[in-house]
Amino acid sequence: MLEKVDAVNSVINNFIWGVPAMICIIGVGLYLSFRTRFLQIRKFPYAMKVTFGRMFKKKEAGDGALTPFQAVCTALAATVGTGNVAGVAGAIAIGGPGAIFWMWISALLGMCTKFAEVTLAVHFREKNKDGDYVGGPMYYIKNGLKKHWQWLAYLFSAFGVLTVFGTGNATQVNTITTAIDSALFNYNVISENQVSTLNLIIGIVLAILIALILLGGIKRIGQVTEKLVPFMAVMYIVLAIGVVLLNVKNVPTVFASIFEGAFNPASVTGGVVGSFFMSMKKGVSRGIFSNEAGLGTGSIAHACADTRKPVKQGFFGIFEVFVDTIVICTLTALVILCSKVPIGYGEAAGAELTISGFTATYGGWVSIFTAIAMCCFAFSTIIGWGLYGVRCIEFLFGTRVNKPFMLVYSLVAIVGATMNLGLLWSIAETFNGLMVIPNLIAVFLLSGVVVKMVKDYFNGIETCLLYTSPSPRD
Repeated sequence: MLEKVDAVNSVINNFIWGVPAMICIIGVGLYLSFRTRFLQIRKFPYAMKVTFGRMFKKKEAGDGALTPFQAVCTALAATVGTGNVAGVAGAIAIGGPGAIFWMWISALLGMCTKFAEVTLAVHFREKNKDGDYVGGPMYYIKNGLKKHWQWLAYLFSAFGVLTVFGTGNATQVNTITTAIDSALFNYNVISENQVSTLNLIIGIVLAILIALILLGGIKRIGQVTEKLVPFMAVMYIVLAIGVVLLNVKNVPTVFASIFEGAFNPASVTGGVVGSFFMSMKKGVSRGIFSNEAGLGTGSIAHACADTRKPVKQGFFGIFEVFVDTIVICTLTALVILCSKVPIGYGEAAGAELTISGFTATYGGWVSIFTAIAMCCFAFSTIIGWGLYGVRCIEFLFGTRVNKPFMLVYSLVAIVGATMNLGLLWSIAETFNGLMVIPNLIAVFLLSGVVVKMVKDYFNGIETCLLYTSPSPRD
């Protein structure tokens, strides 16, 4: 029975994360780019000015809201994760160095898609029974489209609830336990028979921490992510830049291999990766999977921002994709390629390939810092996806289920730390991909709203709506 379920899931998963989905995501990104006259390029300096240039200014958020900086940190918490480390390594191993070029292309288009998602999420958000701002794809479908499209909102929310336990929680906890176990093994701190007990303790501690943060409400989530995300990002970026600088003589060759491999992978990989299409597929899918442009999930966090300017918050979507994919994913690729560690082209690879790039440059001691980085990446993803899950289940059943959901979500950490549930997480990844469908339909149909709001913003007449009518579910 399980084999049949696995086979069916594999077919759906390959379709969702395969060519059709890529065409849809890239297609919507291109469509939005043309309609906004490539806003992500034209206004990139402005985007950096109103995001990076202002986000460190101290500002207190109102009740039930996050500061714009906390909102982008919460969204980055969910997107900047182990995929930035393991996923990029896998893309290079299967698609060759050229996959990085196509990852950049997907990020360039993804900036516009994410901009549209964030702008719509803030524009069509509501205030719930508890006084918190709530928004995201389900709300811009509900408040922005006609009634015969409302089923898409419920579909997105249902897929979101089914996704968070696997993609957002258990797999991330497994990454944390693996990183800690590996670091302790290297220094002979623990033995093989102590692993299961240690993992149980880690699972219990994580469950308590997750519950304390989520049950503390939107304010506490923002306070945690605004400290954790900059710390983990800066630590990883500094270590990665160090690898590049210590191997700077290899940088020109690496970039040459990326551009050449994008169109002629066989010339770089020795014929092992000979397919131009495979290189493109791996690069594009990794970019999409990393920055979540097209999934709509990040907009849920941005909808909590204390701002009355949806378009201005939308520029944080551009910033988010830039940091996640152009900066962090690129640095991961450079760590692997500049360090000249052996790459088994055509064979699956993960975080171990990236870590080998660090250890080949710095020595074995750096494994401690890579373990800390991996733990921070994974834990931040758990918190970000916890918020997404709460908002999705709240849309379906009202605010009364929020706290029970948070408790269940927290306890899943123990399961993730102690059990191997491979098939379940594979199914969760499929549901994660299925979230793309209702979201992209909504973004495509509401593209005219985005275009008008951009024009109004730069003409100084932007307005911010707030849908306050209480949901019948409450």
